[in-house]
Amino acid sequence: MNEFKSRFWPQLVVVYTRFLLGGGFVFASIIKIKGKRFTTIGHEDASFGTAMHFFETMFQTGIYWQFLGWAQLLAGLLLMTQRFAKLGLALFIPIIVNIYIITISMDFGYTSVITGMMLITGLGLLIWHWEELRILINLPYNETPKHRLENEKLWVGTGGLMFLFTVIYRILYDSYDPIFWFGVCFLIGLAALLIRISMKRYHRLQK
Repeated sequence: MNEFKSRFWPQLVVVYTRFLLGGGFVFASIIKIKGKRFTTIGHEDASFGTAMHFFETMFQTGIYWQFLGWAQLLAGLLLMTQRFAKLGLALFIPIIVNIYIITISMDFGYTSVITGMMLITGLGLLIWHWEELRILINLPYNETPKHRLENEKLWVGTGGLMFLFTVIYRILYDSYDPIFWFGVCFLIGLAALLIRISMKRYHRLQK
């Protein structure tokens, strides 16, 4: 297992998975922190049944609604930093479990599929980090690969850039445009990937 985790591409997949999950949380958190409704659809719309009433009740709590936003923002930020991703994952899992249970308990359609995929992906990261997290239940700690992509400044900077873009964009615009947000983050991530691959090829030529 450690040999597999030492390889470049599996580590790269983990890095970008953290970007995706963390970015999704940050994107959804800002509107709550601003003290606004999660959706622009009127809460009186009967076609959305108890689900809209549930979220409207949470929105009306004020402080609790913003607390949820800050919790998502912190978990997302820690995941995107890479260096503190394991702490972010520890915050992410209970939050996404709670969100998933809410979406399957109410008529939220495809949203439960999205939250379910986020939960499964988070559990996958939990398995990836098991050798490091097992110490939390008093099991012996096993050594992990010495070279880890998550410690490279490139990925820390990429996560920081994605985080700043997401926060600034959501502060300036209340309306939802996840395609635009994802597209910009995708380009940032693609640029980082191309830089890293170029660096890898350069080092090979130097040897």
